[in-house]
Amino acid sequence: MRRARTFEDVLAEIERRIVADGLTPGDRLPGERRLAEQLQVSRSSVREALRVLETLGVVSSQAGRGPDAGAVLTSRPGDALTDLLRLHLGLSSLSMREVVETRMMIEQWSAGRAAGHATAEHLALLRAALANMERSGSVEEFVRHDAGFHLAIAEMSGNRLQAATMRALRAAVEGYAVEAVTRLGGTERLMAEHRAIYDAIAAGDREAAVTATTRHLTHTYPEISEP
Repeated sequence: MRRARTFEDVLAEIERRIVADGLTPGDRLPGERRLAEQLQVSRSSVREALRVLETLGVVSSQAGRGPDAGAVLTSRPGDALTDLLRLHLGLSSLSMREVVETRMMIEQWSAGRAAGHATAEHLALLRAALANMERSGSVEEFVRHDAGFHLAIAEMSGNRLQAATMRALRAAVEGYAVEAVTRLGGTERLMAEHRAIYDAIAAGDREAAVTATTRHLTHTYPEISEP
């Protein structure tokens, strides 16, 4: 429990400094000693928490002394909630089925909402993701662009918490997604399913968007449709 508390304290301090000092990615955070004094925790606790944040991509730590030492902010302020959720998912006892089922519920809702709120800019983002998926040279690259496609839909829903949760769920299921695409033996059908989702959203057809999303996810993860 101590680790979670320290992580939250350090994250809260980083968020506070982002707002108060106008920090942006590339700016340096206070050193371990100063953070420890401000948070009233040991330097070893701060060091451990910063290592967790570095693993999550929030900061980049550099060893040594002088102007190049210390932690540098590497993620956008809006990503902080996602990183906290990702840590929770990684440390909890959630099964992959629970994660995928939750993703199903979020994506169904998001697709329906996106079908009624899509702008020309939103649709351009989805088309770019589809094009990148088509050009992917590996399963891992395909899955990254696949994630971009689905995250764009979650963000189009207009619900920031849904989008943040979806981003965390995608991070938790990334390795499983690679295995799923490999198991399916190709991306041709997956591309067709993604285009069907896009077409429904572009047409403003909420029911078709939800149906296309459901078909895609149950095909990719057949275990979630099993009793």
